[in-house]
Amino acid sequence: MPGCAHCGRKLDIIANQVGRRDTCPGCEEDLRSCRNCRHFDESVAKACKEPFAEVPRDKDEANFCELFQLGEGGLHPKDSRDAMLSAAEALFGRK
Repeated sequence: MPGCAHCGRKLDIIANQVGRRDTCPGCEEDLRSCRNCRHFDESVAKACKEPFAEVPRDKDEANFCELFQLGEGGLHPKDSRDAMLSAAEALFGRK
């Protein structure tokens, strides 16, 4: 059963019927985003297992990727970007 990658909530969606403006009923995050795609994998180049995908820079926002397939909802923490920015600012002394 598909699920939200942001909050882990299971979704009652059949096949891949996800529109660009659809959001998770649990956390209101965009469903048609890289983090919710079954091809999303932070350990590969561009964080996408599809070699021909035009990967957007923001993995949390809705996009028009034609290769999108709703994933199983394994949690992909969103705050990692914020944590990295905070760490970089602390390292370089930016306030």
